[in-house]
Amino acid sequence: MDMAGADRFRNRSASAAPGTQSGIVRLLSLTDLTEPAFIAAWEQLVKRAAEPNPFFEPWFLVPSLRHRGAAGPVTVKAWFHAGRLAGLLPIVRSARYYSHVVTHATVWLHANAFCGVPLVAAGLEQEFWRALLAHFDRTARRALFLHLPLLPADGPVNAALERVLVGGARAYYRVAEENRALLGGEATAAEYLAASLSAKKRKELRRQHNRLAEEGTLVFERLEGAAGLADWTAEFLALEAAGWKGKAGSALACAPETTALFTQSLAGAAAAGRLERLALRLDGRAIAMLVNFITPPGAYSFKTAFDEAYARFSPGMLLQLENLALLERPDVQWADSCAIEGHPMIERLWRARRRMVSCNIAIGGAARRALFHLLMAYETRPRKSA
Repeated sequence: MDMAGADRFRNRSASAAPGTQSGIVRLLSLTDLTEPAFIAAWEQLVKRAAEPNPFFEPWFLVPSLRHRGAAGPVTVKAWFHAGRLAGLLPIVRSARYYSHVVTHATVWLHANAFCGVPLVAAGLEQEFWRALLAHFDRTARRALFLHLPLLPADGPVNAALERVLVGGARAYYRVAEENRALLGGEATAAEYLAASLSAKKRKELRRQHNRLAEEGTLVFERLEGAAGLADWTAEFLALEAAGWKGKAGSALACAPETTALFTQSLAGAAAAGRLERLALRLDGRAIAMLVNFITPPGAYSFKTAFDEAYARFSPGMLLQLENLALLERPDVQWADSCAIEGHPMIERLWRARRRMVSCNIAIGGAARRALFHLLMAYETRPRKSA
């Protein structure tokens, strides 16, 4: 985006001071987000970002906003520095905070998004946080605090936030932490597997693979790009819906909004060169499938599904053995499983952990911050052991 384009977006926002080169911008509609000039600036920010977050890239965030279901209005905040887009994150204001009625502002994540780190240009992380917090001080309205969910604890963006907060008078506290399976290291796929699983377990997996191959022609496929993507996507949706998620009503195909999000985000990821698709096929029919978002220097293992009729052969685990090839990609240093902490399958294989933290930060004036201290004291009080 050129300077004129940046000025046009700044001037649309009441929250950006006239004549400034840097400020928080409120984009009021999807029309703003999808204008070609803004998309171009957004894609440049993705390339300059201190940390990758596919869930805030255009090809995922735009369809997730379009198909957000019953979620309230979402405001996308954009920060410009020296005339260039240098920071972006979606925000929603909510009156519900867990089981309490406490109005607050929070980074918005679709239910199928698994990382909340803002897109911030590398080298400008501290300036971004100072500008964002000052913006919320001016525009707190009824919000008592700002909630930041699912930040990679050891990443540069969270490190910059902690430096800003430690050096100031603003109260804050951590409200949640989780550790989920992470793949990384210098080993080859074979070396990593040997270090992760016992010889007995590896032998059992070879036996399951051989028994499965006796059921028909067993083929593994790894695909990038958009060739055959529509049929592949429909096959994945049907496979997931046929299992326990379909019975529970939580499969992507159970709602038109999530079906559309999955379909459009995969198409967008393929167009952006971010998509990798894996499948294990028996006589041509997929019995295990997996979607990776490739976001150098990392990757996100977005969705996986398997045919439960073949559960005795562990097709999901067999597919994950093939997925260890991520270790040998020169553009990938780590891969986030996007799995819940304690996942019984992936944590046996992926040995490292990615620590994700969520925190609350005081905003506004003295009276509001005094109320925030009361909330902080309540939530951080010592708990009696059971």
